[in-house]
Amino acid sequence: MKETGKYLDRALYQYGKGQIYPFHMPGHKRQVVTPYLTDPWKEDITEITGFDNLHHAEGILKDAQEYAARIFRAEQTWFLINGSTAGILAAVSACTSPGGKILMARNCHKAVYHAAYLRQLATIYLYPSREVEMGLNGGISPKEVETALEQHSDIQAVVITSPTYDGILSDVKSIAQAAHRHRVPLIVDEAHGAHLPFHECFPKSALYQGGDLVIQSLHKTLPSLTQTAVIHRQSDLVSGERLERFLGIYQTSSPSYVLMASMAACLRYLEEEGKQAFDRYVFRLEQCRERLGQMKNLYLPGKEIRGQGNIFDLDLSKILVSGAGTGIEGPVLHRILREKYGLEMEMEAPGYVLALTSVMDTEEGLERLIQALEGIDTVLDQENGAKNGIHGKIIPSFEKYPEKLRPRQKMSIAQAMESEMEERDLERSAEEISGEFAYLYPPGIPLLAPGEVISREFIKRAGRWQEQGLELQGLADHSLKKIRIVKGK
Repeated sequence: MKETGKYLDRALYQYGKGQIYPFHMPGHKRQVVTPYLTDPWKEDITEITGFDNLHHAEGILKDAQEYAARIFRAEQTWFLINGSTAGILAAVSACTSPGGKILMARNCHKAVYHAAYLRQLATIYLYPSREVEMGLNGGISPKEVETALEQHSDIQAVVITSPTYDGILSDVKSIAQAAHRHRVPLIVDEAHGAHLPFHECFPKSALYQGGDLVIQSLHKTLPSLTQTAVIHRQSDLVSGERLERFLGIYQTSSPSYVLMASMAACLRYLEEEGKQAFDRYVFRLEQCRERLGQMKNLYLPGKEIRGQGNIFDLDLSKILVSGAGTGIEGPVLHRILREKYGLEMEMEAPGYVLALTSVMDTEEGLERLIQALEGIDTVLDQENGAKNGIHGKIIPSFEKYPEKLRPRQKMSIAQAMESEMEERDLERSAEEISGEFAYLYPPGIPLLAPGEVISREFIKRAGRWQEQGLELQGLADHSLKKIRIVKGK
């Protein structure tokens, strides 16, 4: 029996005292915004007199959620203690009937797929554009949303992710207008955009662009503890009563008061100190991006990619660093940043790494990132023999998502997952129907869903990801050698 798990508390304590700087969530970046949550053992309670009940809020928690709605300028807001996942499950469930149909972006989080399974929904997919060198997903086309709604009059909800994990935003306003012309609600997974409403430097939030239900993770980009999020209802196209019903189903019946208190502290911080804090943050962020933009080999995508591939805007708080054209892959770049410079990134992808910044990042932390990347860039410059100007950079170019990479859907997710299955070697599973999800995590976007045909292209890409050190998750066989398929299909 291994002893490491026995001392998780000690391991966390020691890690927190170390020198690794977090360019990953949670957005509090280990900075405290309240003097009151200093001893969670004393402050961890249940629903006792005077502290209300989240599932029947009438007092302090009702006031706290109404306070959140004021801070975000939303019509109605609910606390999510099971993260944005619970909000997505509740949102999709509230907007659909069992056996119904949804129109969803293919690059939605796995929680949307799980909602489709639980509600036994038929899924119609919207594919974002695709960039080859870095592997970025672009935006969702409003025109394709309109077309799909015209072709499928029984669609009950539209679901998109904006901003994406990489900070790419779709034209939410136009998508919302298309959905509303058909009297269909738009659900926006804005888990990575809770900070958008708090500075004009950032793109406008879906809250103010026509999103009917908008889900945001406070813990991702704001100073709140992990697992805290909110869901906002912005129109009468969705029943608040139905939404509350499903929130009661998908959320724990014993919500953590420590987590809810951290949300209240976060909201108070935004109201009392947010303006000055975000001004300082944006100033430091702009300086950081300006300096990193001078690198000769590593590339930092910026506003120049707007307008390509249905990209409406870009959230500049996400610092993507690409080694495309230099011979350095994302996992290798991340390893260097971690082992040599003590910087932990949010994500590594085949062609880039993602540094997630927030209002709580320190000047020292951003300076460490700048110096590390400048140092790596200099080494690449020497190795590649660059003399003058830009060397090795490949400016992203987006194109229509290739048909060969679009899985063929033979059964609904629910039909496949409820079928009898058998295990097959992944290498010998081509043309079988998958009974499992397969996704890279983060960001948790399924590359293969139950009910879809396993293509030879997918098998080839899965092997390549393993060689690059990326983790393909979702398969029951963690060695990634076998996959569950629908038996007899």
